[in-house]
Amino acid sequence: MLKVDLHCHSNVSDGVLTPAAVARHARQAGVDVWALTDHDEVGGIAAARVAAAEQGMRFVPGVEISITWGGETVHIVGLRIDENNPALVAGLAATREGRDARGREIGVQLEKAGIPGAYEGALGFVENPALMSRTHFARYLVQEGYCANTAEVFKKYLSEGKPGYVPHRWASLQDAVNWIHGAGGVAVIAHPGRYRFTQLQQGVLFDEFKDLGGAAIEVVTGSHTPDQYPVYAKLANAYGFLASRGTDFHAPGEARVDFAALPPLPASVTPVWHDWF
Repeated sequence: MLKVDLHCHSNVSDGVLTPAAVARHARQAGVDVWALTDHDEVGGIAAARVAAAEQGMRFVPGVEISITWGGETVHIVGLRIDENNPALVAGLAATREGRDARGREIGVQLEKAGIPGAYEGALGFVENPALMSRTHFARYLVQEGYCANTAEVFKKYLSEGKPGYVPHRWASLQDAVNWIHGAGGVAVIAHPGRYRFTQLQQGVLFDEFKDLGGAAIEVVTGSHTPDQYPVYAKLANAYGFLASRGTDFHAPGEARVDFAALPPLPASVTPVWHDWF
């Protein structure tokens, strides 16, 4: 059975390792098929493709696009994309705009909450200035001892309703799916169990995504708890979606599950990669 991981990040977005280092880490954990899916950015794909070949892995070019749906930020993964597609490249560039302004405002809000210098501190963790994210702030707050880990930072400071949360208006669901399809790719809803939607709202999201031509949802992911795997396997089948799998890796020791420990997809679902190889 192929060990497939179709969701992870490098330092081109908010990961810690270079694309080549992520490839080595994945291969050492036994991954056979690997996708790099940096946030709103395809700049790491060329290096990732070379590194995957050097490691003997099959490579899937990908991206994770931030959208706003139902007042929440939702992530749509694009797999098997042409990273040079002009409409996709332009759309991602437009999506990245405004991240720095949001970062500065997060810094202001955290200072009001008694944490000075957070914007400057977060910059120390940023490899790509166009892609400052909440994760960079989380790493700084852990470094400075405000929290024990990044999950605690999000819970206390960076989630909606908390002192450092600043909303951002991203692309639309239709934009993201259209960019992915225009680039020859397959659209996947990332970690659907992570969003704070009611069952009704989630159903509306799934229906709209399916109507737009969305193909799959992530079922087994480091951003789901093990009890959510069978729930989303059942929902994938109920809606006629294929199933995807990926760690959502950002850094060694930072994720709930690393490459080696993520379980396979349930036998009841059809993998999104079922006819790729």
